[in-house]
Amino acid sequence: MEFAVKQASITNTKSHCLIVAIGDSGKLPANTAALDDACGKIISKVISQGDIKGKSGETLWLHQPEGVSCPRILLVGTGKDSERNDAAFNKLMNKICAALKTSGASQAHCFIEDFLPQNRDVNWSVRQATLLASNSQYRFDQLKSKKNDDKPNLSKIIWALSDADSVKSAEAAVSQGAAIAKGITLTRDLGNLPGNICTPTYLETQAESMASNYAKISTKVLQENDMAQLGMGSLLSVSRGSRQPAKLIIMHYNGGAKDDKPIVLVGKGLTFDSGGISIKPGPQMDEMKYDMCGGASVFGTLTAIAEMALPINVIGVVPASENMPDGDANKPGDIVTSLSGQTIEILNTDAEGRLILCDALTYVERFDPAVVIDIATLTGACVIALGKHASGLFSNDEALSTEIQQAGHETFDRVWPMPLWDDYQDQLDSNFADMANVGGREAGSVTAACFLARYTKKFKWAHLDIAGTAWVGGGEKGATGRPVALLTQFVLNRCAK
Repeated sequence: MEFAVKQASITNTKSHCLIVAIGDSGKLPANTAALDDACGKIISKVISQGDIKGKSGETLWLHQPEGVSCPRILLVGTGKDSERNDAAFNKLMNKICAALKTSGASQAHCFIEDFLPQNRDVNWSVRQATLLASNSQYRFDQLKSKKNDDKPNLSKIIWALSDADSVKSAEAAVSQGAAIAKGITLTRDLGNLPGNICTPTYLETQAESMASNYAKISTKVLQENDMAQLGMGSLLSVSRGSRQPAKLIIMHYNGGAKDDKPIVLVGKGLTFDSGGISIKPGPQMDEMKYDMCGGASVFGTLTAIAEMALPINVIGVVPASENMPDGDANKPGDIVTSLSGQTIEILNTDAEGRLILCDALTYVERFDPAVVIDIATLTGACVIALGKHASGLFSNDEALSTEIQQAGHETFDRVWPMPLWDDYQDQLDSNFADMANVGGREAGSVTAACFLARYTKKFKWAHLDIAGTAWVGGGEKGATGRPVALLTQFVLNRCAK
């Protein structure tokens, strides 16, 4: 999909499709009113006939209108001004994209100024609309023997502005939106690939490809022998039950000054999680290929950052492994020693994400990071607590937590702060080791974060539990690409500082 921004007069625009707004109760913004005059009041007529009332999300096609150089007009209701918020804007843009998919138009002009949410400017709206339109085109049919030939004709959207002075900054917003969309597409692709293809070795190859494609990215991968020499007993205990060797993937994006401290993103890369000896129930176990979406979001975020050539240093670290049952796999009651020297009693082998993350978090101390954010589909408890709308946010630094919340607000890729109180740490007590890897049924997402907190005392750290937001289950199952938009915005905001 191609995107552009142009200053345009609606009555003089030649296009395959004009997309215009209608307010609540048929109120016409200036652009729509001018188009109505040029078309002999056809828009007013369909409103008076009750075909469209301007309710948010309503759409109506007008074909072969007289008076303009355009074979079709898409009327879109925007609802009451007081209800025009971010969520409503996202729904509107998705409605527009769905309507365009089934039309014969190969390009369209959207007069986006008439769709802006309250308290948002043109640049935000253009970037968000670009991102949403790109996502609407996504499909995953690479592994089907017969491709879906019913592809939409639409190949270009022009965001039409009345003010020529706004075009340049809006063009930058389009570039940002397209870059983030590219990162999200990669994240979704990696998440949707099956576990027999997207193995830790496959992710290693993907990281090497990124280093080849972007001059500012360099890649290093630690093999199991390397990790054993370092003492990563916790991470390696998870991969023991698998025939696929574990990898610790490190990707350096060097866009800032050499001495600038890096932002470090650590993504859980569990390419398939059977639960190990504590095996999961059979139904929906196929969805455990998505247990590497945290790692996939690191790949996607670095892609977006590299596409924008941001002037900052970012390091992506992905501990990658499978969790499988085997004669050599972790057993409940086993005790392993982490890279930090702390010992862990494994009470449940299905709580393996924290076992690979804790060694990765200890490893990144060597980078003297400005901040560290880990991203993981860590707990089902977080899904119960927050559902699919917000990722769980835990942090040992209040300012960092606020930054992440702000980035989530700006992108509508939202998070919700959760407690990280010492009160919960007692649940991780073990009779035989420094800690247990689970803390019981109560506050499962909190005790998982408390476990990770024991490995993050030397830097500012935040943990995003994306178990509810990284994928959609059921009949529409698939990876969402979250939280690439949030993470990229966080880095953009750091650049602005």
